[in-house]
Amino acid sequence: MFFLVVGCGRFGSELAYGLHREGHQVTVIDRVGGSFEHLPGDYRGRTIEAEVLAEDVLKRAGVEQADGLAAVTNSDPVNAVVGHVAQTVFRVPSVVVRNYDPRYRPLLESFKLKVVSSTAWGARRIEAFLKGGASRTVVAVGHGEVEIQELLVPAAWAGKRLEEVLPAEGCTPVSLTRVGKAEMASGATRLEAGDVVHVGVTQGAAAALLRRLAGER
Repeated sequence: MFFLVVGCGRFGSELAYGLHREGHQVTVIDRVGGSFEHLPGDYRGRTIEAEVLAEDVLKRAGVEQADGLAAVTNSDPVNAVVGHVAQTVFRVPSVVVRNYDPRYRPLLESFKLKVVSSTAWGARRIEAFLKGGASRTVVAVGHGEVEIQELLVPAAWAGKRLEEVLPAEGCTPVSLTRVGKAEMASGATRLEAGDVVHVGVTQGAAAALLRRLAGER
């Protein structure tokens, strides 16, 4: 697939390199040529030094053939305009924009764009870790009969297997994240304090899980 990444700061370079490593064709646009130094040495995609809002820059980058475009500069108005043009003028199938300043999120959403707010998301994650919150719902399915719960493993569970601490019925391990690296989880997965675990739960199992966590804290 062919993707355009607009903005080559640390965020954009990480995105572009990840897509490149997966075998996709990638073109990165940034108005500052020195920004391309953020890209690792083995990046082999295309780079274009230009003001993305200038006439024909997106066309020169191949937007008419792009399968997706990510506007991830540190300017929310620029991301909004680029995303809107890509979506409405060039009909790019998948357009995602970065929200840099949370105050601008309503602007981005007014364009009916898919928005990723790394600042707001990161702040909420750090807040949860600081407060030691037991768990939170990240996805609810149907009318809430099934949820994906994210929980922070307490010290009392360190060394135990997931099957030892999760409710026996209505609770299925999904993933475990340790020091920022995620992997699939199973009942036999051994836990360490501070791990982040995602589990699929029914309403009854969610209540039982909360009671168990409350008893350990």
